[in-house]
Amino acid sequence: MANNPTVSVVIPCFNHGIYLGDALQSIHQQSFQDFEIIVVDDGSTDAGSLAALARLESQVSSLIRTSNQGVIHARNTGIAAARGSYILALDADDKIGPGYLEQAVARLDAKPALGIVYCKAEYFGDKSGPWELPPYRFPEILIGNVIFNAGVFRRADWESVGGYNPNMHEGWEDFDFWLALIGLGREVQQLPDTLFYYRIRHNSRNAAMADDHARFVRAHVQIYHNHQGLYEQHMDVVFSEIVRLWGVVAHHQGEAQRLHSALQLLASQHAQLQHEQQTLLATHAAVQQQLTALPTQTPSHDDNRLPRWLRRLLS
Repeated sequence: MANNPTVSVVIPCFNHGIYLGDALQSIHQQSFQDFEIIVVDDGSTDAGSLAALARLESQVSSLIRTSNQGVIHARNTGIAAARGSYILALDADDKIGPGYLEQAVARLDAKPALGIVYCKAEYFGDKSGPWELPPYRFPEILIGNVIFNAGVFRRADWESVGGYNPNMHEGWEDFDFWLALIGLGREVQQLPDTLFYYRIRHNSRNAAMADDHARFVRAHVQIYHNHQGLYEQHMDVVFSEIVRLWGVVAHHQGEAQRLHSALQLLASQHAQLQHEQQTLLATHAAVQQQLTALPTQTPSHDDNRLPRWLRRLLS
């Protein structure tokens, strides 16, 4: 391609070769075809990934091989080699819908102040269904990320902020990067269609982050330090969220106490019912014993001890 493409799709791949074909197919099926695909092999080691990378090399514009240095370095390496004005950083195990690039490019072309375009998303893989992300609002995004990693942005903005920050080694490099672009004054738009498909795997980095509280905290602290000025300008929003969460915690604590009291009452009632059951069983056993001791022979019909009316009835 003589001229530079409009979009560069950058795909880091570390031992995810088994999924790479799906990602590439979703790109080649785009309604907007002025793109290049740059795959960065981040030091893959498994035979399946190496075979897939070799087999699929003809489907990409460039395959860059590096030692394993992590997703941040892989993305920055791929974007540094990109020739497009707009960048889509897509993970090797995810997919995009056929209209994503066309719609994102149209929005970015129409509005120079726009810095991030993303869309609605859906899960697939180990879990399926809509990914219900809250709508983007600033400064509320300082509290928690609502933009997935595969937003479309300007390469010039990536250069302005120095790329993905390598100090985000705990994860959440996307969240940090979006805040960096927002810090430039860039606007954000979400497309109304579902055009991103996020593969759920039980051993994904996000799953590991969710299960590791200390890592979660460290990532948040690092984001704060990276964007301290932005946070300090909007500290009222941060503390409002803290107060809201305190209220949520207090509510749940109250509910937990009420449930505990209810369980104690049920346990007491259960013990009382067990005691009553044991009493009834003992009474039943005593009655059975008395019935067993009663005579079993039926008196004869001519027994003079019977009342006259009963003798007549039996005759």
